[in-house]
Amino acid sequence: MRRRVLVLGLDGGTFDLLDPLAKAGDLPFLAGLSKSGTRSTLPSVYPAKTIPAWYSFATGRDPGQLGIFGFQEPDGGPGRSHIVRTFRPASALWDTLSRSGAKVGVLNLPIDAGYPVHGFLLPGFFSSDSHTFPLALRSQIEGALGCPYPGELPVFRGRDRAAWMSSATRAVEQRGKVAALLAEREQPDFLFVLFRETDRIEHQMWAELDRPADAIPTDLRAFWRAVDTACAQVDHAFREGGSSTLTLVVSDHGHGAVRSDFLTNRWLAQEGFLRFRKGDGLRGRRLVSRAILASQRYAVGRKLGKPVAELLRSKRLAPVGRAIGGSTTFEETAPQIDWRSTLAYSYPVPEGIYLNPYNPDLTPERRAEIVRDLTTRLQRYTDARIEVLDPHAIYRGQNLARAPALLIRVDGMETEPFMDFRYETPLIRDRPAFFYGSGTHRMNGVLIAAGDDVRPGVSVGAPTLVDVAPTILEAMGAIPAADLAGHSFAGPLGVAP
Repeated sequence: MRRRVLVLGLDGGTFDLLDPLAKAGDLPFLAGLSKSGTRSTLPSVYPAKTIPAWYSFATGRDPGQLGIFGFQEPDGGPGRSHIVRTFRPASALWDTLSRSGAKVGVLNLPIDAGYPVHGFLLPGFFSSDSHTFPLALRSQIEGALGCPYPGELPVFRGRDRAAWMSSATRAVEQRGKVAALLAEREQPDFLFVLFRETDRIEHQMWAELDRPADAIPTDLRAFWRAVDTACAQVDHAFREGGSSTLTLVVSDHGHGAVRSDFLTNRWLAQEGFLRFRKGDGLRGRRLVSRAILASQRYAVGRKLGKPVAELLRSKRLAPVGRAIGGSTTFEETAPQIDWRSTLAYSYPVPEGIYLNPYNPDLTPERRAEIVRDLTTRLQRYTDARIEVLDPHAIYRGQNLARAPALLIRVDGMETEPFMDFRYETPLIRDRPAFFYGSGTHRMNGVLIAAGDDVRPGVSVGAPTLVDVAPTILEAMGAIPAADLAGHSFAGPLGVAP
């Protein structure tokens, strides 16, 4: 290969956060990389979720081609699904490079298990005991580290903040050390390293990050300094392998504040598209939800809400919490739904609305009529700004039959869609912050590119996430497949053969 490529993945990375931290001096490596090369916002696919986004990055194919639209996909009867664990049988860019004779390395991609490549593959996200390729790779790494290779961070609990932040920072440091070690030892032609911790931090702590840099808590600034240091360490080790190099910093999506919740199934029920057999059976839950929302109007309620909620979510008291609040998930509520008369529901992708395949009266003509009716009513909804997206208009490919009938985007993604029935009204503006973190995804990811052949400040147009794979392939002298949704910007970047 004439050129080697390093990709540093910052899950949820956004210039809205990186720029203030860089200006404050916390990100010297990333700031220097931007100055020596070029940068651009990098729009994600929609829904802008980790699984479909990173898989679209990896393959250069959009969700319609992959048939992957969220973390989960339907599995059997109503209210049943399973987690999406792989982009295969599609090929990733490193599969193409591997077949071309390039040595490749992949660290921490959310995939269930490694598979044979010319190089190495250490999966992430799903399990600490996922098979690596080669099989001995994990034990070799952990021998060098002197401790287990870091897995996904545990669920955040406010009372454990110090320990959780320490774990996140340590995981970044260890991942950087492992990636640098493998870059030095294996000298791959292509290396992808994903830092997932950045997204987890932003989800939980966005309200504390969305401030002037000098007002951001010290543990969060220390975390981002660790990210920057780890990226610099990997980049240095990779460049020691010689030959012309290109470093890309890529995020799967952006991040921002979450202001409100939209309960799509509750809206569908109110509008008559989703129907219960004998009432929704959530009377007890309605009383609890009213009490929760009312408590947030008072300082004592806001103060006590978080520790009480965390206590009721603990393993020991979870049954008590369910007894008090009732079952509200879509899976738990599915048996109460009248599946022969329901027209539409939202599951298992929160941003999606599906037409009911279990209703015998939904002819193709009736289905088209329902989609038009849904679109009109959603767009006329006055309490929030709802964009309705047709998957056939924004995607391509042979797997669109797996897509929802339509997708929704609420208040520019400041309002997050949910599938459950925890409240009796669809839109929750006074969102109880203790239930979830303060951040959610945005479309505006990041791209930073620097290397021996990249001119500072060069314009690369308006690339999107699916354009990265064909760009890397072309930059490394491989021929991108003709069916990719993305288009290479290697020419404008100055790295075309």
